Amino acid sequence: MFSLWAEMTNVFLANDAEQGATEPANPLLLELQNIIEHKQIEAVFQPIVSLTDGSVLGYEALSRGPKTSALHRPDRLFQAAAEFNLVWELEYLCRTKALERAQQVISRNLIFINVDPKIFYDSRFQKGYTKELIAQLSADVSNVIFEITEKTAIEDYTNFRKALENYKSQGYKIAIDDTGSGYSGLRLLAQSYPHFIKVDMELIRDIDKDNVKQAMLKALHDFSLVTNSQIIAEGIETVNELTTLISLGIPYGQGFFLGEPSPDFTTVSTEVQQHVKAKYEQRKRQHFQTTLNIPIGELARDDKPFAPTIHGGRLLEYFNNQPSLLAVPIVQEGRPVGLMMKSKFLGRLATQYGVAVYMNRPISLLMDKHPLIVDYHTSLEQVAKSAVAREDDSIYDYIIITKDNRYYGMTTVKHLLEATTQIEITRAKHANPLTGLPGNVIIERELERIVQSDQPFAVLYFDLDNFKAYNDAYGFENGDRVLAMTAQVIQNTLYELGYEESFLGHIGGDDFVGIVCTDNVAVLCQELISRFDCRIRNFYNDADRTQGYIISRNRHGTEETFPLISISIAVVTSSSGCCRNTGDIAEAAALLKKKCKLVWHSSFLIDHPA
Repeated sequence: MFSLWAEMTNVFLANDAEQGATEPANPLLLELQNIIEHKQIEAVFQPIVSLTDGSVLGYEALSRGPKTSALHRPDRLFQAAAEFNLVWELEYLCRTKALERAQQVISRNLIFINVDPKIFYDSRFQKGYTKELIAQLSADVSNVIFEITEKTAIEDYTNFRKALENYKSQGYKIAIDDTGSGYSGLRLLAQSYPHFIKVDMELIRDIDKDNVKQAMLKALHDFSLVTNSQIIAEGIETVNELTTLISLGIPYGQGFFLGEPSPDFTTVSTEVQQHVKAKYEQRKRQHFQTTLNIPIGELARDDKPFAPTIHGGRLLEYFNNQPSLLAVPIVQEGRPVGLMMKSKFLGRLATQYGVAVYMNRPISLLMDKHPLIVDYHTSLEQVAKSAVAREDDSIYDYIIITKDNRYYGMTTVKHLLEATTQIEITRAKHANPLTGLPGNVIIERELERIVQSDQPFAVLYFDLDNFKAYNDAYGFENGDRVLAMTAQVIQNTLYELGYEESFLGHIGGDDFVGIVCTDNVAVLCQELISRFDCRIRNFYNDADRTQGYIISRNRHGTEETFPLISISIAVVTSSSGCCRNTGDIAEAAALLKKKCKLVWHSSFLIDHPA
């Protein structure tokens, strides 16, 4: 390591002497040269946190100049390096400092190292300086993530992608930073096939209040599922931002709310960790999301894992003794690091020198270092999308399942397809085809379950007023859009207001039913009405929206004016004393709905205790 640094310093000083002979040095240049020559860089580390359990996935290594220097801030430091053509020298020093400091955690945590795209073309980088440094620290390259930052524009995407593939083949992982900040960032994402996608903090800022940002992040998340990438949301600064990200299913986060950059390797506070766990568990318990979507973990087989150091000969013996086994997971310290398919293993042994080369060498030389790895609670639908998006020669490879970021088991594509087919059959039988919400069979089952429980509850019946008139005037397609919006508003409001173990079903037409495990729902109803009334206006043309009504034909065929669609909510609670069975609930709700419909605007009525 020190010989590498000496080589760099000699070149650096020679260039300095040559420049000094021709013109006086810039004070900022002298400051930067002094920082590099005397290695005055401090490495700090910000945790990247799992949004399922609050554990630390890894750390992003950040760099600071001397505290008394004009170049203390990293933006000024790297701006000066670019101006004076010292990016390589500065980045190498930063990487060296970061990896030296990270030696104590790199065996169990990932280390994200920022790399300017132009560095990939530098001959010194391609000589393997970083890999040699990692080897001297006895670290594994698979735990080092090159985080590509867009400090400089990429001019040749074809060659840049080739360079990335070269580093991937050596075992490095790639992260793309600032995704969502512009077209160039999206192009880089499309060209690089990264392992991690770091979403720009501008997209995360106030995401709890911005439906457009949420939609954009959902699209990126869907993309990541197809490409087997992992999303990391950057710049999380508030508890509401964190909660929204968990509700959207984002797997990892980073930001001051989770942990500030520090010279030490900090973990997440107990309070934040408990919040993450609680909100993630709450998300899993949302019956309207999980009734027809069992988690992939329920398909897991407890296949025996092997260490990456096992020799090919021993693995061949194991395959021969287990003829029905087609793959083995490769696991190191409880974490999956690869997959060895039997067909590919035997194929390599069948080459001219395969047996001689691989029988007595570690399986890490042959294993797939980037298999499809999914969390236990990932839905079958999401896993299926990721599985079929793989390359043709890998599409039937086994799927590795983790729980709490540790190896849990594996499943096959055949088993996955059988399960998803059964789910589609169940969905067709018991779910509304428009909204995807559970239908009457499951609604009845949930009502019976809640009535028989000892906990307080409320059953909310939702009905849209003047919906038929809207359908007649605007057509069934727009009517379907209104129903889909209604389902979305109710779902989002239930989750965001923290109603745990909520259930939402679609009875049919414009009728919905919700169940919450509390009888205190006045605030919920008020918020639902507020959100619905705001959204429904977007489904009318300007003229109807301005006048506040439409003209349509009533059931007798004569023209009549109808107000804009409103929502009525009839609430039957366990505290009323009339909920001995589901029939009692339906009867009480029908009476309340009639009273609600006497009001010409959105309203709710809650039954009173007997």
